[in-house]
Amino acid sequence: MHFQWDWLCLGLLIISSVTAEIENEEILGADVEVEDFDEQSQEADVDKDESSLGIVYQTPKPTGEVYFTETFDGVLTGWILSKTKKEDTDDNIAKYDGRWEVEELKENTVPGDRGLVLKSVAKHHAISTMLTKAFIFDNKPLIVQYEVNFQEGIDCGGAYIKLLSSSNDLNLEYFFDKTPYTIMFGPDKCGEDYKLHFIFRHKNPKTGEYDEKHAKRPDVDLKKFYLDKKTHLYTLVLKPDDTFEMLIDQTVVSKGSLLEDMVPPVNPPREIEDPADKKPDDWDERPKIPDPNAVKPDDWDEDEPSKIEDLDAVKPEGWLDDEPQYVPDPNAKKPKDWDEEMDGEWEAPQIPNPKCETAPGCGIWVRPMKNNPKYKGKWKAPMIDNPNYQGIWSPQKIPNPDYFEDPHPFEMTAVSAIGLELWSMTSDIYFDNFIICSEKEVADRWAADGWGLKKLVASANEPGMFSQLVTAAEDHPWLWVLYILTLALPIGLGVLFCWPAKKTDEDIEFKKTAISKAITKGEIKPEREELEDDEIDLEEEKENEDIVEDEDEGEGGDDIDEEEEIEVADGSQEEGDKSNKSGSEDEMKEDDESTSSGDGPLKSVRKRRVRKD
Repeated sequence: MHFQWDWLCLGLLIISSVTAEIENEEILGADVEVEDFDEQSQEADVDKDESSLGIVYQTPKPTGEVYFTETFDGVLTGWILSKTKKEDTDDNIAKYDGRWEVEELKENTVPGDRGLVLKSVAKHHAISTMLTKAFIFDNKPLIVQYEVNFQEGIDCGGAYIKLLSSSNDLNLEYFFDKTPYTIMFGPDKCGEDYKLHFIFRHKNPKTGEYDEKHAKRPDVDLKKFYLDKKTHLYTLVLKPDDTFEMLIDQTVVSKGSLLEDMVPPVNPPREIEDPADKKPDDWDERPKIPDPNAVKPDDWDEDEPSKIEDLDAVKPEGWLDDEPQYVPDPNAKKPKDWDEEMDGEWEAPQIPNPKCETAPGCGIWVRPMKNNPKYKGKWKAPMIDNPNYQGIWSPQKIPNPDYFEDPHPFEMTAVSAIGLELWSMTSDIYFDNFIICSEKEVADRWAADGWGLKKLVASANEPGMFSQLVTAAEDHPWLWVLYILTLALPIGLGVLFCWPAKKTDEDIEFKKTAISKAITKGEIKPEREELEDDEIDLEEEKENEDIVEDEDEGEGGDDIDEEEEIEVADGSQEEGDKSNKSGSEDEMKEDDESTSSGDGPLKSVRKRRVRKD
């Protein structure tokens, strides 16, 4: 058992060493990543700012073909504020007069890195700009990526973007909610409804009208992305094979097919229910009907009430029949401004009768009600299967006159501008590092130079594990109990299993007794065998003595002495046998007595042999 505890202690030490090594590797990896950013910033021939952590920021540069990029690090050029009003809204809030600013982050600031910030509360905001070149949906994927930080959390508002459809009459000064767009993508939240929108407007090839197609909701919990006040990276990937992916922080949160995972579906059903079809009057949809052959039993009384008075009930002693349950409040006073002509006659408010508090009850005593054992209720015939059941009726199917099939919904209307048209009840929503491209590697490199740096700074500024635990316990004091138990349990187990146990006097005495038992039993066995051999020799000598007894009287004295020795030996042997019998009652006594009884015969035998010699 002690050997097992040694291995357990050794295992705990190994686990502790491995954990410490992993932590050192993580710290070393963070240092390497910081050095990589430093090397890249030193190679770039641009303006640089250095953070307090020694991280040098450089404005991200696209590494491949792009359709649009925006970092907001310089002067805000090309962006146009809307001058129009929102339709179907009160005039006092219809105007797009929400304020925008270009600022650094409030927390986890990276010097030199700025973003577009929505500043106003309870106002409509609209700002847009043209793409560097229009994106045409042909054989290249569409990748849209940008950063969002809800710096003050979010109560109700959105942070989604719209890719505006190309048209000859597109005027960004009149950008509003009805401006045609091809794709809408991004986070949105109101109340406890956390959404990540992906909507595209699909053109009906038969009618030419546009319908909005919504992607199914992601299966992951999005709440933390809205409340942690960190910068998150939102990415939409549309592929020419009519599939899509939505990513947050470069992790896929939703994916699917434009043909199968949109609501409503892109392609309508081939058949629809005939609107002119009507259910026949004799169509029977009842699976069960009352048994027409059933008859109400003669003893069925429908007039019996469900409840009756309990005649066995007795009024409790001390019941105050003459006292009301409520009495006017004696301490109440009529208000000074009470006008009896306007308010009527004033009456004191009613309060529970204080005399009833010590009594079992007040007022007129009424017997309690109990269930009526004779009550059966209204009789109904039992239900049986309907022999005329025809099933649930449904209209017949006819070919859908509006049916069409669009095998490639990816081929959407080209986009030439990007805009943010938002309403929010929370200010300081931060946007940064927009990019529209077709290559995933370009988007990933862009994210590493922008969002990756913000993530690194935020991770470096995060409080340690101990600080986080203390902060959580301040909000939830019951966590202190959990912390104490969590710390005390491994310490207690370590002390119990690894601390060397002290040997008590009882343990030492027990070990001594066990050793003496083993030695005593081991010695007794050969001595008993030797004693049996001596008894055989004594019998032979006795026979010889009987033969020579008449021949030599002088030698008879010696024989008598020998017989006395034999009798002594026999007596000792009998004592040994008695001690063996008593040993079955007490094992410790058996060992002591057996040892002592064994010495007697051995000494007698030795004396006899010496005399004989």
